[in-house]
Amino acid sequence: MTTQPRLLVEMRQINKSFGPVQVLRGIDFDLHAGEVHALMGENGAGKSTLMKILTGIYQAEQGQVLIDGQPQAIKTPVDAQKLGIAIIHQELNLLPEMTVAENFFLGREIVKHGILQKQQMNQIVATHLSALQANFSPDTLIKNLSVGQQQLVEIARALSADAKVIIMDEPTAALTEPEIQRLFALVNQLAEKGVGLVYVSHRLEEIFQICHRITVLRDGISAGTKAVADTNFNEIVSMMVGRELNERFPERDSNIGEVKLQVSNLSDGLKVHDVSFDVRAGEVLALAGLIGSGRTEIANLLFGLSHCTQGEIRINGEKVNIKTPRHAIHHKIAYVTEDRKAKGLILDMSVLENSTLAHLPVRRGLIDRKQEENYIKQAIEKLKIKVANPEEAVRRLSGGNQQKVVLAKWLMEMPEILILDEPTRGVDVGGKAEIYRVINELSKKGVAIIMISSELPEVLGVSDRVAVMCEGHLTGILNTKQADQEKIMALAAGGNAA
Repeated sequence: MTTQPRLLVEMRQINKSFGPVQVLRGIDFDLHAGEVHALMGENGAGKSTLMKILTGIYQAEQGQVLIDGQPQAIKTPVDAQKLGIAIIHQELNLLPEMTVAENFFLGREIVKHGILQKQQMNQIVATHLSALQANFSPDTLIKNLSVGQQQLVEIARALSADAKVIIMDEPTAALTEPEIQRLFALVNQLAEKGVGLVYVSHRLEEIFQICHRITVLRDGISAGTKAVADTNFNEIVSMMVGRELNERFPERDSNIGEVKLQVSNLSDGLKVHDVSFDVRAGEVLALAGLIGSGRTEIANLLFGLSHCTQGEIRINGEKVNIKTPRHAIHHKIAYVTEDRKAKGLILDMSVLENSTLAHLPVRRGLIDRKQEENYIKQAIEKLKIKVANPEEAVRRLSGGNQQKVVLAKWLMEMPEILILDEPTRGVDVGGKAEIYRVINELSKKGVAIIMISSELPEVLGVSDRVAVMCEGHLTGILNTKQADQEKIMALAAGGNAA
């Protein structure tokens, strides 16, 4: 008879409210040593809140937390750290003006005789970054890293804490397939050593690849716990959304028209080199590639956030000079950025105010409040944004609902060219289906769409063509009907898709 691994964590009948809104209602959750336990649910279901209670960021109004069988009052993140609990947050918690090493050791610096041991800290950081095959140095400023690279810093920092419980909240949201597989290898190594891992993710392929059990939350209550071996994709989706999703990716039936955007020999002198492609009205062109391949840099050039050193951009056949985002908006270009927290939203402003930032409705020199309210009402209904009141500060929304607000901001006035950088990052399976539906609707109306995504199933399921980048160069463009994940990854690694 096999013995059950010891329980590292028990959370019993956890309740939590924010004002009048009850977010968690009688939640039970447990974690064994050596287990990878998935925590799933739609955006706003309560997953992050439950984990923030375990890590001392929030306190439950009712319920009990036991660590190694002993009741614990975890009132601060320091309490959690002392108990051996580490977390990789979905929203990055790094200081942009400090280096990788300084962020890595923030609050636990190595000091000897009153002197900061920078060389020793850099060596330790380099070792942990090497395990993830990260291609940047410990003295790099955080602000100079992509979101995906910053995610690797967060992961490496948590793994270095020698914790017995590690919570991973959407750890792969900004990573590409090779980085994900390296992370999974580390997860398996940690589990074999008896570490318990809570894996919060919306990516079902990952859950079934790496996890042992799945607990699903829906609207603040537990919808049940299943062994991965005893369940399937459709059952988990049904538990999450309370209904069956008939199709994961909607059928593409847009009428592709004339060339809307043409890019010729585009370079920025740093990370984009001699790139040429076009996008037609009604077409979805996916930009794929590894972290640092130049995908986001192309988007920044097209939106005027950075400047090209050579090449030209044509819209409807006419050459344009896009120097600023204002110029881009004038040419009816919209851009949903990769980093919603830093670049897509003003967190202390309301959902309503954020939704109309790019195209503020003005009448006779005054903001047209009625038009503003009508728009956000339609956007909440269309995108199914979970918010108690449009006047609520956007920082109080879950990550996936914040992403929907960013998208709503650009749909107030119909763009002709829409750039989406990781549009479903941190969005649940139901929310993804809604965003895919909106993409389909926009393409039917003739909008030319460029979608940057690290999720290859999404790339293949949503786009018409895939342009693959490697180290700043365009290595190939594939028709989605003839493409597969292996061909895309071959081009992303600098090879060919034969």
